[in-house]
Amino acid sequence: MTIHLYDKYREDVAVVLRSKLDEFKVFDYDHVSEDDLWNFLLTKKWKNPREDVHIYEIVRDILNVQVSDFISFQTVEHLKGPDWFSDAGAAELEELLKK
Repeated sequence: MTIHLYDKYREDVAVVLRSKLDEFKVFDYDHVSEDDLWNFLLTKKWKNPREDVHIYEIVRDILNVQVSDFISFQTVEHLKGPDWFSDAGAAELEELLKK
């Protein structure tokens, strides 16, 4: 896995991430982990990271995450099936086609 430009700020904003997870718990989404939330931010909010980002901008992005946006992202990620054309997927596909 490649290192994202904003990974260096993760420990600095850990309190903010936990605060956002507490908000998720209010809406009964207590299965969401800090890693899940961070992954959402890296892949959705911060697709194109800036070198000159300020920590307050990262905090703002975390606090602006909507529960519905996160849940939609998770749903789409779970619905993405395996890549049938990868080596592992090809073996599964071959096994399915035998039947």
